[in-house]
Amino acid sequence: MIEASGIEKKEVGRTYRFITRELGITILPSNPADYIARFASALKLSAETQSKSIEILEQAQRSELTSGRGPTGIAAAALYVSALIHGEKRTQREVADVAGVTEVTIRNRYKELLDELDLEDDIKKTKKKKKR
Repeated sequence: MIEASGIEKKEVGRTYRFITRELGITILPSNPADYIARFASALKLSAETQSKSIEILEQAQRSELTSGRGPTGIAAAALYVSALIHGEKRTQREVADVAGVTEVTIRNRYKELLDELDLEDDIKKTKKKKKR
């Protein structure tokens, strides 16, 4: 939208807030889980990887890891972690491209998820299974 209109992102945001305020519209922030199916489909990930990523998101929400974070970034990172757990390796670059975020965002959210939700062991188990 910004490229097509030639208007700065900041100005679009300001106008959006003005219109919603004037019309009395309240728009809830989107839920990261809403992005999982689309991202998983684009990355050709299994249904069990999708399910696990939604579980991860639910844990993250209970731990208040999602508050103040972009929903696309946290969804993409949860999907990335879940793909690793299920041995469906995708690069951070691939996931970032599908989600429209940077690799740094994926990396940061990934680290937060691993640290806060103790998911490192789950990923290590998958790697050990593959070595056998």
